[in-house]
Amino acid sequence: QVQLVESGGGLVQAGGSLRLSCAASGSTFTINNMLWYRQAPGKQRELVARIRRWGSTLYADSVQGRFTISRDNAKNTVDLQMNSLKPEDTAVYYCNVESTTRSYWGQGTQVTVSE
Repeated sequence: QVQLVESGGGLVQAGGSLRLSCAASGSTFTINNMLWYRQAPGKQRELVARIRRWGSTLYADSVQGRFTISRDNAKNTVDLQMNSLKPEDTAVYYCNVESTTRSYWGQGTQVTVSE
């Protein structure tokens, strides 16, 4: 089992920055990919960014160049640095990790970007 705790959400003005963090505990040796998803009201959950164990990354087109995902394998954490935020980035952001047998979800953290 893996447990995830997210932090760092909040309210920010358009053009501002936020940094989300997710700390994993439990059977962390099983973790391969670490990801961030988001879900806006009335919309489906969508992948924001993914980072593999050894660092290769993938981003949604909508955040490419503005968001940066990073991980610390020693601390079992994954961060999402979000710059140049837009109102359309408003959503609940979820940390997700993929282990050898299943995936795990965090509880979600609200990010609200005002005009």
